[in-house]
Amino acid sequence: MTSATARLLYTLVASVLFFIGCSQEPPTTPAPPAEVSVVEVRHRVVPVSASHVAQVTSSHQVQIMARVNGFLEAITYTEGKTVEEGQVMFRIDQKPFQAQVEAGRSEVDIRQAQLWVAQANFNRIKPLAEQDAASLSDLDNAIGSLKTAQAALAEAQARLQKAELDLSYTTIRSPITGIAGQAELREGAYIAATGPAAKLTYVARLDPIWVEFSVSQNEMARTRREVEQGAIRLPENQDYLVEVEFADGTRYPHTGKLNFADPSFNQQTGTFLVRAELPNPEGLLRPGMYLTVWLRGAERPQAVVVPQKAVLQTANGHLVFVVGPADTADPRPVLVGDWLDDQWIVTTGLHPGDRVVVDGLMRLAPGMPVKIVPAADRSASSPTSGNR
Repeated sequence: MTSATARLLYTLVASVLFFIGCSQEPPTTPAPPAEVSVVEVRHRVVPVSASHVAQVTSSHQVQIMARVNGFLEAITYTEGKTVEEGQVMFRIDQKPFQAQVEAGRSEVDIRQAQLWVAQANFNRIKPLAEQDAASLSDLDNAIGSLKTAQAALAEAQARLQKAELDLSYTTIRSPITGIAGQAELREGAYIAATGPAAKLTYVARLDPIWVEFSVSQNEMARTRREVEQGAIRLPENQDYLVEVEFADGTRYPHTGKLNFADPSFNQQTGTFLVRAELPNPEGLLRPGMYLTVWLRGAERPQAVVVPQKAVLQTANGHLVFVVGPADTADPRPVLVGDWLDDQWIVTTGLHPGDRVVVDGLMRLAPGMPVKIVPAADRSASSPTSGNR
C-alpha cells in the first residue's frame, strides 16, 4: 500500500468515526422528584354544626278581641309600639252599659225591700203557728214568699254583676307586655262581639322570642344512623346551643336553646317542626323575619380532616394525592362531608397515617416520584413564589 493510499484510508475511517459519534445522543438525566408538602392524617374531635332556614315568631301572641257590642269610642295606644300589661288600648261607648248597671242596682234595691217584707212576715207568722194561733197554711205561704224573695234578690244581683262585667269590657286592656299591631277598626266603627268585627288588634311578646325551623326526615334518619355508628356524639340531654345569623350574614349577639320538637311528622312538607327560644332585650328580632339558625353542641369524636386545598374536584367526584411508601404520588378517591372553617371533613377514603399532599398538587401525576419538604421550604424553592 502506497503512502497516498494509506492517507486516504485513514481519512475515510476518521470521517466515519466522526459521523458515528455525532449521531449518538448524550445520555439523559432523570427529572428530580416533585417537591410537595403533606399533612399526616390523624383522628380528631371536631364540632358538628347544622344550619337551617328559620322564621321568627312571638313567644306569646294574643289577639285582642271585643267581648261586648258597641261603638268604638277611642284608640288609646300607639300602633306598632310597646304596650304594658294592663294598659288601656280601646274604649267602647260606655253609656248604654252604665244605664244597664243603674237599672240593675235599682232592681237589687227592690228585691232587697221585697225580701225584707217577706222576712218580717215570716218572723210574725212563725211564733203564731207554733202556738196554733195561725194555720200551717199561713206559715207555708210565709216560707214560700221568703224563699221567693231570696231567689229574686240573688237573680237581681247576678244581673247587676253581668251588667258591671259588660261595663268593664268596654275598657279593653293589654293582657301582656309586648309590641302592639295595627288597629283593625277605627273610632266610630260598630264592634260586634262575634264574627270578624270582634278582632281589634294583637299584642306580641318579643322577649324572649322564638325561632321555628324544619328538619327533614332524611336528615333525622342520617343523624340517628351516625349516632348509632358512633360517628357523631350528641350533646347531653339534646342541649344544643342555638346561634342566629341575619340575612346579611351578621351574627345575632345572643344565643338560645331548643325548647320544643314536634313529635308529629308533617306529611305535606316531609319535615319535623323544631323551635328555639332566644333572649331579645333589644327587640332586634321581630315576628315574621327569616334567619339562618345554627345548631352547635354535637361533635365527631374520630373525624378525618384535611385542608380544603388538598381536595380536588373531578368529573367522577373528589380525590386527594397521597404519598405512598415508595414516595410516589398516588391518587385516592374520597367522600367529603361538612366544612370546618377552611378544612373539609373526609368521611371515606383516608385512614390515620396517610400522608396527604396539600401543596404542589398542580405538578403531580399518578405514580410521579415526590420529595416531601416543609411548606416554607417548598415555597422558597418555587420559581414562582416571588410573584405570589
